[in-house]
Amino acid sequence: MTGTLILVRHGESEWNLKNLFTGWRNPGLTEKGIGEARATGKALKAKGIVPDLYYTSALRRAQHTLDLMLEEMDILNVTITRNVALNERDYGELSGLNKDDARAKWGEEQVLIWRRSFDVPPPGGESLKDTAARTLPYYEAEILPLLKAGKTVLVAAHGNSLRALVMAIEGLTPDEILKREIATGQPTIYRIGADGQLEGRVEI
Repeated sequence: MTGTLILVRHGESEWNLKNLFTGWRNPGLTEKGIGEARATGKALKAKGIVPDLYYTSALRRAQHTLDLMLEEMDILNVTITRNVALNERDYGELSGLNKDDARAKWGEEQVLIWRRSFDVPPPGGESLKDTAARTLPYYEAEILPLLKAGKTVLVAAHGNSLRALVMAIEGLTPDEILKREIATGQPTIYRIGADGQLEGRVEI
């Protein structure tokens, strides 16, 4: 049994465009983001990939991305599981701030530490380590057993919640995952064996 895991970061959001820290705030998708989601749906359909199960976060930009993908794949009337465990990293007091304004307030070095360290959270927020601490147990309890059983699972989520999954699946170090960029609207597709281990990647 080999399962297929499709990870998709939501399409570009209004706050991505404005260079704002988003976190758990709820901006919608831009026109570009809508196009990215639709393009990924079309690409998955062209590849003949039909998921068995669908997961997303509690935030509307990820939910909308999944809805648009399903529309392009001509998949209707399915059960979608939404859970806060898949939410973006909570940026705390940085949420809603322009990244340049945050640098002016706290200093460029401090903001860089918050953004690019593994275990240093911003004030009132989460580090990537904190994000992984809620995302990975959910993945291991809810999604991994499905993959081990040979199912195809589509997850539409966020840059940092997906980083947590990629780190675990690929066995990356904290330094390696912090350098990994996850583009908006682009799928990462893994083949997962019955033992839960990575068997390979699928390119589309």
